[in-house]
Amino acid sequence: MLQLRPTCEHCNKALPPQATDARICSFECTFCAHCVDTVLGNICPNCGGGFAPRPIRPTHNWKGDNFLGKHPASGVVKHRPVDAAAHAAFAAAVEEVPPSQR
Repeated sequence: MLQLRPTCEHCNKALPPQATDARICSFECTFCAHCVDTVLGNICPNCGGGFAPRPIRPTHNWKGDNFLGKHPASGVVKHRPVDAAAHAAFAAAVEEVPPSQR
């Protein structure tokens, strides 16, 4: 079950469960679309993978208790601002490799 982390790890922008600008990597590292596009270059600073839009968990119990009320979002903030110079050096090694092949 996705944690639906509450904020961008870099800028700490609020990313509530219904946020359409939340992005995650396969390890659920969570960033806002702005940071992914302008700071990270679609390269996760924690694993090197790419990002995808985070799914939005339904707010209503449409079927089988699979909704936000039964499975709430995480309240754990992981604010770990990215060191731009360190990320640039890391990203340089993988930026030519498509995310699907990293």
